[in-house]
Amino acid sequence: MGVRIHPTAEVSDKAKIGEGSSIWHHAQVRENAVIGENCIIGKGVYVDAGVVIGNNVKIQNYVSVYHGLTIEDGVFVGPHVCFTNDMRPRAVNPDGSLKAADDWVLSETRVKRGAALGANSTIRCGITIGEWAMVGSGSVVTKDVPAYGLVYGNPARLHGFVCPCGEITEKRSQNEQTVTVQCPKCKRTLDISIQDWEKLK
Repeated sequence: MGVRIHPTAEVSDKAKIGEGSSIWHHAQVRENAVIGENCIIGKGVYVDAGVVIGNNVKIQNYVSVYHGLTIEDGVFVGPHVCFTNDMRPRAVNPDGSLKAADDWVLSETRVKRGAALGANSTIRCGITIGEWAMVGSGSVVTKDVPAYGLVYGNPARLHGFVCPCGEITEKRSQNEQTVTVQCPKCKRTLDISIQDWEKLK
C-alpha cells in the first residue's frame, strides 16, 4: 500500500513510517519518530522527536504528540487532544534567564492498546491510560486510568468500564479478587480487579 504523505506535510527523513500509513495536510513528523503501519496522522498533527506510535493508530486533527509519549497499537486520539511532558513548566529560571533544553525533567506518558481519547481532552504527563480505556471529550486526566476504564470530567473520574466494542458494561458477579462485567451489546465478559472497581465514583 505504501505511505501517503500530503505535499504540505513536513516529515523528517530520519523518521520511520510504516506501510499503509497516511500523513495529512500541514502535519510535522520529527527525526527518529516511529509511526507504525496503517496509521492516520490528521491535519496539523505534530509528532515530536523520538515518539513511538504503534500500528493502526488514528490521531485526529491538531494533536501535538510530544517527546516522552508512547502510543500503543489501535489507539484513537480525538481532535485537539492535549498531551504534556513537563510536570513543572517554566519559560525562565528564577533569575529571569531563558531555560535551556536541559533545564527540565521529562515525564513519560503511555496510552495503551485500544484506548480512546475524546476530543479536546487534556492528558497530564507521567500517567498511563490502560488498555481499551475511554476518556470522555473535554476531560482533564490527572491520574492513571485502569484497563477498560471510562473516565470523564474535570478532573476526570472513573464512572464505569467499557467493552472493547465501546459499550458500557454491566456488573454480573463478584468474588474476593475480581468483578465480572458483561457488554450488553456483544455479550463479551471482562474481569475487573477489586482494586480498580473500588475506584468507581
